Amino acid sequence: MYANKLNRLMLGLCSRQTTAAGRSAFSWTAVCKQRTLWLQERACLKTRRHVVTCHTSARSASQTTVDPDEVRRFQSLAGKWWDEQGEFAALHALNDLRVPFVRDNLLNVHRTPRPGKPLGGLRILDVGCGGGLLTEPLGRLGANVLGIDPVGNSIGTAQLHSAIDPDLRNRVCYRASTLEELSAELGGEGEEQGADPFDAIVASEVVEHLADLETFASCCNHVLKPGGSLFITTLNKTNLSYILGIVVAEQLLRIVPSGTHDWEKFISPVDLERLLESNGFSVQSVQGMLYNPASGAWSWTNSTAINYALHAVKVRDEPHADRAEDGGSRPEDHAGAAHS
Repeated sequence: MYANKLNRLMLGLCSRQTTAAGRSAFSWTAVCKQRTLWLQERACLKTRRHVVTCHTSARSASQTTVDPDEVRRFQSLAGKWWDEQGEFAALHALNDLRVPFVRDNLLNVHRTPRPGKPLGGLRILDVGCGGGLLTEPLGRLGANVLGIDPVGNSIGTAQLHSAIDPDLRNRVCYRASTLEELSAELGGEGEEQGADPFDAIVASEVVEHLADLETFASCCNHVLKPGGSLFITTLNKTNLSYILGIVVAEQLLRIVPSGTHDWEKFISPVDLERLLESNGFSVQSVQGMLYNPASGAWSWTNSTAINYALHAVKVRDEPHADRAEDGGSRPEDHAGAAHS
């Protein structure tokens, strides 16, 4: 009963982010003041850090997605990924939504039925895989999955855990690598270099930890096949996401370790869609998600005010588009397109 009441309360907060003065026990004024002080403190710390380490800042942020502070934070948690009651309990529970979200959308694109292994034959890249919480279930669905993460200890944890399951040995592998490093290996054009691009990329609870989303989107486009899918789950950038994602989840309920999230790195679905479309993607769907801390379960919701899942597809190049001015295509053009 308590879980149901709490769930209704959170749903109500999602649908109504502002409340008439004097009619709510929740003080938005106090919260906004707290957030302002928090942002000012972070700005001060970043300024001091820049003064100390300015000699290391010559490398442009556009060249890397990695935030060193995030790497250090997750390095300290690398041995805790598979504790279902620990710091990553909410991520374990999130598999109930994100695994079917990836599976069902991929089956809509790749309609070849494979009983028992519905994703058989597909190559998936799990960016920021951590300890492999999402990598393994995708492998069990038949996909060949590469999990990458810049935190070497997390990759070690993932490798040890997957090694005990013989069903995963030929389907799942891990590398301590960044997305931009993997993209660079493809060279200028992946197909011409003999590289094998991916059918899908998943970046679940990752983009809110990255240093540069423009580089992320560009690299995703580079390592995906035309028509390939990109799946993202992340947090919206709203007052409500600050309250529930940071104040409540980190500071009050301790669902995740304090300092896990930086509200300044959150991104709205509108801004994320704009970023992806400028990098050659077409967004297919955006769906809100809601976590109930009382029951420890996730559910789909119409509101994207806190968490949301997004599915985008890499736009296919138009074959022979430059021949449109010739007054029509020739039969051999159609034959070439059929084989491309």
